[in-house]
Amino acid sequence: MSDTHRGVDHALAYPEPPASSLWHRHGAKARPLTDAQRNRNRELLDLAQRKPRTTAA
Repeated sequence: MSDTHRGVDHALAYPEPPASSLWHRHGAKARPLTDAQRNRNRELLDLAQRKPRTTAA
């Protein structure tokens, strides 16, 4: 085996498919969140990080 082929990852031999066109915005920018929405998101994030998840048995 030659040095040029050593260490080549063959899984990366083909390029990635192009990103979905849905990922690109073609219009107005998203509306900024209101202070109330920001506070609610912060509270929910805090709860989600603190509260242990319960698993259904």
